[in-house]
Amino acid sequence: MRRFFVYCTVLVAVTGAAAAPASASTAAPHVRGTSTVPVYSYADAVRESVWVQTPLDNDHDGVPDKVAVDIVRPRAGNVRVPVIMSASPYNARVGRGLEKEFKAYDAAGTISKMPLFYDNYFVPRGYAVVSVDMAGTGRSTGCTDTDGREDTLGTKAVIDWLNGRAKATYADGSPAVASGWTNGRVGMVGKSADGTVANEVAATGVNGLKTVVAIAATSSGYDYSRHNGVVVAPKANEYLFNLVTSRPAEACAQMLKELDTGSDDATGDYNAFWAERDIRPDASKVRASVFLVHGLNDGNVMTDHATTWWKGLKVPRKMWLSQTGHLDPFDYRRAEWVDTLHRWFDFYLQGLHNGIDREAPVTLETTPGTWVDQPSWPAPGARQVQVGLGDGNGTTGTLGNRSGTGERTWVDNPDLVEDAATANPKDAVAGRVAFLSGPLTRDVRISGNPAVQLRVQVDRPTTELSARLVDYGTTSRVNTVYPNEGVRTLDSRSCWGESTAADSACYRDSVEDVVTSDRGILTRGWQDAAHRISLRFRVPLQPGRWYSITVPMQATDQTVPAGHVLGLVLQQSDPDYTTPTTTGATVRLDLRGSYLTLPVVGGARLP
Repeated sequence: MRRFFVYCTVLVAVTGAAAAPASASTAAPHVRGTSTVPVYSYADAVRESVWVQTPLDNDHDGVPDKVAVDIVRPRAGNVRVPVIMSASPYNARVGRGLEKEFKAYDAAGTISKMPLFYDNYFVPRGYAVVSVDMAGTGRSTGCTDTDGREDTLGTKAVIDWLNGRAKATYADGSPAVASGWTNGRVGMVGKSADGTVANEVAATGVNGLKTVVAIAATSSGYDYSRHNGVVVAPKANEYLFNLVTSRPAEACAQMLKELDTGSDDATGDYNAFWAERDIRPDASKVRASVFLVHGLNDGNVMTDHATTWWKGLKVPRKMWLSQTGHLDPFDYRRAEWVDTLHRWFDFYLQGLHNGIDREAPVTLETTPGTWVDQPSWPAPGARQVQVGLGDGNGTTGTLGNRSGTGERTWVDNPDLVEDAATANPKDAVAGRVAFLSGPLTRDVRISGNPAVQLRVQVDRPTTELSARLVDYGTTSRVNTVYPNEGVRTLDSRSCWGESTAADSACYRDSVEDVVTSDRGILTRGWQDAAHRISLRFRVPLQPGRWYSITVPMQATDQTVPAGHVLGLVLQQSDPDYTTPTTTGATVRLDLRGSYLTLPVVGGARLP
């Protein structure tokens, strides 16, 4: 296993939705034209903490769980301000951002430092910034259930409190109300787990949530922990629980047991536990606008999490797709990101008609540092093209118009890592088979989800089938090798907002880490053969029988330049992105019934 968990336009009229901004108050001192400006003192901001009561008691202590909420808000007089809210399990442990920031408190227990730049930048501009310790983490009670009901409903309760529908108290037990300082309009923002809970809360349709900015976030717990029946990492949920929990072991022992039982590592099946953590069927319930950001080379949270969620949404939406890995755009496109985020929140939370709703919905990084806008995703003009797997020279097959008439046979090699599997594609390598196109006569853009259809015989009841689409050709690429994920951190610093002695708005600059390499992985895919019919149950293979099995690949949007060669590499166990339990299977591949399906812009065929 290569890495796991540091997880870790047209406006529609929808009742209660954030389809258009509310009218901004012309009297607000922080508004100049169509933008908010810094007029309030960050040093003099109100800093306070409350504990919001949730509807659950999953630590079974007989009282409702409470989530800790830290607030930094401007002294804005009679002006009621919207809220930028970030909910995270990482505030007290793990840390947030490239510099691993944690919350800090003064001697009286008052919040003195929030991670990231949001409070430094937005509080002077007329926003309250609210930071939530998700259930079971930081100063909250309850137990995290790793993207389950507790994480979702505990966070949703904070939005309910901000809108007068839930109870909260200060540390001394006295009631806390928000009606005097906020207008109840909330935008959630976060990366990875923080973005995931934002998506999950949006999927409840909660009133008051007007926009969500989800960065490198999941939309299905199953698809994060499984690749079509293949287990990514055993006991993943328990690992994440132990990574972030702040509760005594005895308080959450029952929850830890439920995570172990519910995830069902032994089978890899999709079950009720995973259905609770799958928000894709609830996309129609989302009432908030959604801004998605994802790295096309994110090997932690795969691209399908963003693109499948994107396709299901019926609300105003925007998406950035970068060439990086599991990163926040603050770390690779900082100035443009802060400006875009600022305008996005001004539109949906302050009601300022700044035109961001009329800009292209999709912004794509095509090559390192080159960004283009487009009206939709997948790219307009993308259509599925069937590419045959040809015989070749008997060692390396071909990719082209016709499938071959022969077979390939290989035995599982559970130690075959990606670098070795994709290197020297014209050589025989135990545990893999490779197919290559000729040198491309024109650029070929792939936008969408490729898949490979394999007609196979397997001499075991199941095996993992893995596929990689590879661009063979020397060029500049973003180096997304873990843990840097595509950026280099510099010695210089830049400041984004106002600072105090306890909370600096200045961060080390970072730039994309661009290298010259002879190949790049365009996308990957996996399929447990026994889950070929359904992810809910297994149907073992019968040795000696031929089966057609589809290996779906993750969404991508990449252009293979003219002169390069497109490659398809097939293997069984993948020790980089899964934790395979090898069956020692031998696979026979019948080329006559096997082919690659590519979503090609313009429908160009390979030479």
